[in-house]
Amino acid sequence: MDISVKFSFAVLLLLPLALAPSIGAEDISSGWPQWRGPDASGASASSDPPVRWSESENIGWKVAVPGAGSSTAIVLGDRVFVATAVKTDRVKEGANADSANETADQESSSNAPQRRGGREGRRGGRGGRGGRGGASPTNYYAFMVICYNRANGEEVWRTTAIEEVPHEAGHNTNTFASSSPVTDGERLYVSFGSRGVHCLDLDGKLLWSKKLGQMQTRAQFGEGSSPAVHDGILVVPFDHEGDSFIVALDAKTGEEKWRQNRDERTTWSTPLITEYDGRVQVITNGTTRVRSYDLMTGEIIWECGGQASNPIPSPVRFEDNVIVMTGYRGYAIYSIPLSSKGDITDSDTVTWVEEDAAPYVPSPLLYEGQLYFFKANNGVLLSRDAKTGELLIKQTRVPDISTVYASPVAAGEYIYLTGRDGTTVVLRHGQSFEVVATNKLDDTIDASAAIVGDEIFMRSKEHLYCIRKN
Repeated sequence: MDISVKFSFAVLLLLPLALAPSIGAEDISSGWPQWRGPDASGASASSDPPVRWSESENIGWKVAVPGAGSSTAIVLGDRVFVATAVKTDRVKEGANADSANETADQESSSNAPQRRGGREGRRGGRGGRGGRGGASPTNYYAFMVICYNRANGEEVWRTTAIEEVPHEAGHNTNTFASSSPVTDGERLYVSFGSRGVHCLDLDGKLLWSKKLGQMQTRAQFGEGSSPAVHDGILVVPFDHEGDSFIVALDAKTGEEKWRQNRDERTTWSTPLITEYDGRVQVITNGTTRVRSYDLMTGEIIWECGGQASNPIPSPVRFEDNVIVMTGYRGYAIYSIPLSSKGDITDSDTVTWVEEDAAPYVPSPLLYEGQLYFFKANNGVLLSRDAKTGELLIKQTRVPDISTVYASPVAAGEYIYLTGRDGTTVVLRHGQSFEVVATNKLDDTIDASAAIVGDEIFMRSKEHLYCIRKN
């Protein structure tokens, strides 16, 4: 395959609206430029959004988003960007027309009760049970990015990067647009996994596209890792049931800079890129090992075994350590020094380890030195001291929340916890469990919120909300 191919059938739709003012790199730190925010912690340091809202209170605007996607909206300057996959009426050649309205219903045994112990059940057989998709789709989907005006929710532009028929049905709680976009302030990048990685300018023009191959995900759970960008290099994870790898691309051209094979099965975790002691590390979670790669060369700096299977939560950095979590068929939390070298599995190098509870789908929140995270996908919250691992808030059932996919976010000394039924419980930040407000929106919410300024941008199954004080 020509790795520099551009998709000749990409469709570009630019709405006849006035272009928004120019956006620069200075908007990165004050926006929400990537999955988990400006420093990948899930927190916004300078924001003061509302703590109370409903469908009729403190809603700045609400717009219907076409298609389906559970990726987080990102915010840069006065623009909000959303990735989505829109099912079209076009059916692939040779498909039975009666199957054009196929569904992707699967068993949901991935929500089965979890077991304790991060070292248990790490290597089950490929494939596994539960969550398998139905018949593969036969309709083409338009994989697109939509840009909205942050002030009023009006659509500025939409660009279809590619139209393709997905080869897997996916889990019934996943979507074909689960990977969040990322921006470096100059360009916008989005990965649709098997449908390629795409780069657009901030006015919606498709600059380059690159196919990396076709994923075969565990039990057809679907795809979901987001790319990360730093210093002109875009890092894309590609862990699946085939030959897994991680690849670094030139952010401007899409040309491959390095690639490292990985002894990993399907993962959905997004890499953390962080600088330490003059060297930029790319840290990836994994079933087999957590690994740190040199951003410039792809060389492995350090690695550590001991995680549980199906890793989804993204790493977070606290001071000179990185903290990784996994919570499927075993629990594991590791705090690892960025100064590590080589294989540190089972060594005294690891700062601290806990195996009593950890999240499965949601990533942890790091806020003012305190970790907040759910147990598995349950509405049970814990909090630990990020430096020592000390338990600060014991396992506590969050009222009115049962199942959670969205990751916690924080701003203004408050913690925001959103359940799949659209309920968001707001806690006061601290070492006690204090509920401040309970808010309800009328839709399913799997996407994690973005907080910018005094606004919360929340994507539901069918809508995008801007929550602000009225």
